[in-house]
Formats: sequence, structure tokens, C-alpha cells
Amino acid sequence: MDEVFKALADQSRRMLLDRLHANNGQTLSELCQGVGMSRQAVSKHLDILEHANLVATVWHGREKLHYLNPLPIYEISERWIQKYESNRLRSLSQLKRALQSDANP
Repeated sequence: MDEVFKALADQSRRMLLDRLHANNGQTLSELCQGVGMSRQAVSKHLDILEHANLVATVWHGREKLHYLNPLPIYEISERWIQKYESNRLRSLSQLKRALQSDANP
């Protein structure tokens, strides 16, 4: 689980996971589009995500497709979030967002 937390600690890696969540099965070239990072940087981030088992890859001909593996995130949720009464946390999160949106019209 340490590798998962380390991988999720970086904003760029979380952004790549969000992009895979929105459109799973992307190539490196597709993931590089519009992210403001070099191809090498994206590739290094993907390697870290793969090592943490957050991304799985499949070769399709000459293309390497990247897929989100949500299982490690689910396991974190089970161990660290669900046991702390997710209903209360959800309510607090909604309150925080509401207060922040009122503060920033």
C-alpha cells in the first residue's frame, strides 16, 4: 500500500489517473496531449503508476495501451475511509465545498 500512497502523492500522476478514468485504454501519445509535460516525464509517471499497480498495460499491435486499475484505490477506501463512517465524512466534505464556493463567488 505504501507504493500506492507514494504514487498518489503527486498531482501529475493523479491527473493521469483522472484522464484514464475519463477515457480508459490510452496510448502514451494520447496521454501526453495537452498536459504540459514532456513525453519522458509522462512515461516516468506512468512507470510509477504501473509499479504501484494503479495502471495496467496491454500491447495492441505496436501500441501500448494504459488502463486504470481501480482496485488499489478501492482497497485504500475499504481500509482507511469506510471504517471512519463515510456518511459523516461525505457530509463534512459537502459542507466544506459549499463554504468554499460561498467564499469564492
